[in-house]
Amino acid sequence: MTTLEIRQAITAANDRLAENLRQRFADYGVLVLNLIASPGAGKTALLEKTIVALGSRFTINVIEGDPYTRLDSERIIHAGGGGVQINTEGGCHLDARMVSEVIDRFDLADTDLIVIENVGNLLCPAAWDLGQDVTVVVTSLTEGTDKPLKYPETFARAQVVVINKIDLEPHLSATAADLKTNVRTINPDMSVFEVSCLAGTGLESWHHWVAEAIKTKKGIRGHA
Repeated sequence: MTTLEIRQAITAANDRLAENLRQRFADYGVLVLNLIASPGAGKTALLEKTIVALGSRFTINVIEGDPYTRLDSERIIHAGGGGVQINTEGGCHLDARMVSEVIDRFDLADTDLIVIENVGNLLCPAAWDLGQDVTVVVTSLTEGTDKPLKYPETFARAQVVVINKIDLEPHLSATAADLKTNVRTINPDMSVFEVSCLAGTGLESWHHWVAEAIKTKKGIRGHA
């Protein structure tokens, strides 16, 4: 019981700070995505492709969460986005305090999209609100089709799933159809995108969704 009370107090403090972040992002009309995935699912590759496709129309900044190194933030900057690295030094997720400490490195008045690429982990990040508008889970066929069933809280809390590496389907026993079925078993309302960051398959639909979500947050109607 004591452990439960301590956890509730910690998450309650996090949630208050996350709401402050959410209001701040809303004041500037900045869309915020919390990107969750296992290591190697393709989060950073998806962001690189998204920045290249949309970077001429929108200002995209990324908060990178990793236990160590600046490798992913360097990839983001190389792709043309703004990147800031948070190293948790063994911590398994980001929290609202960590985001608050780095958010002023971006000019929110000149930002359209912030993506928080969480620490590679399908368990811990799910319970921690970061002030995001949308939680996106990236999963891949190489992980199999059972992850929504093994980590239901993560998929239940998300609004969007990106299934990556569909180009490998001919070489795997896992299929995108089976994975999508398991996703919808946990969350029937989930938006699902099937992509290959390597081959470029399906990325146009994902990019269109991101662009429309940015424009909705900014209150823009029509096409840029």
